[in-house]
Amino acid sequence: MTVQVHTHADHTHSHGFLPSDPLNRAFRLGIFLNILFVVVEFGAGLWLNSMALISDAGHNLSDVVGLVLALLAFRLERFKPNARYTYGYKKSTVLVSLLNACILLVAVGVILVSSIQKLQHPEPIPGGTVAWVAGIGILVNAFTAWLFMKDKDRDLNVKGAYLHMAADALVSVGVLISGIVIRFTGWYLIDPVLGIVIAGVILASTVKLLHASLRLSLDGVPDGIDPESVCEAIRALDPGIVGVHHVHIWALSTTENALTAHIVVKNWQTAAAVKQKIKQSLEAFHIRHVTLEMETVEENCQAGRCE
Repeated sequence: MTVQVHTHADHTHSHGFLPSDPLNRAFRLGIFLNILFVVVEFGAGLWLNSMALISDAGHNLSDVVGLVLALLAFRLERFKPNARYTYGYKKSTVLVSLLNACILLVAVGVILVSSIQKLQHPEPIPGGTVAWVAGIGILVNAFTAWLFMKDKDRDLNVKGAYLHMAADALVSVGVLISGIVIRFTGWYLIDPVLGIVIAGVILASTVKLLHASLRLSLDGVPDGIDPESVCEAIRALDPGIVGVHHVHIWALSTTENALTAHIVVKNWQTAAAVKQKIKQSLEAFHIRHVTLEMETVEENCQAGRCE
């Protein structure tokens, strides 16, 4: 007997951590402060002809987009599915991440070309002013990181926002140091050199973002989940489970993962209990949307062959 078990009641609907009003305010405040600083830093970079400031502004802009995406992901969690979009609009977070990665690659190219040109034709810049702008960046980024510190261990998006802003504070420290060096030594080459270094930092994170976004957009297995480990964990749950096959794991959004699988059991009477055990165990793998098809040994879709 083959029975498909995937009714509405059979899905797990625990979506994990949902942001509180204070956290929502933290995201909005962080986005506002960082947008304001990006405008100031980019404008100062153009005015002072500083590639370090311009490239750091590009880096900060990428983190603004990251904060917006994290907040968007939380918002989309609240949208209910409908007849046209049975999973809701969660996948849009993945598509926006992919778009963000493509835009960042273009930005990195512009920064690298401009920095190389300045290496070939260095120009004097006021190091003291660069240092002051970078100092403001340290304060903005450190304060934004502090906003997320309390909740950083409760959700991966919040943790990602915290780590990005903390890293930005360190990058701003580097720009501050370059401004001080220029102020007291007149070594203007450090500005385009630092611009190239920051572009490299952006490129490294962008390549990772592009790779992850492409994989998730193609319904690949999300980072941190090993399908074989998932299957082994399911098999070890109950002696009544004799097979696991047709396993598919993918991301519904940047924050929620899903799984479908066929489970072969010795006795159909234990199917409901086994199903509940499996759903609970998959929480450890951050898989909360689960659809299972239960089968018996006598009649399963693998013709008696269990994987």
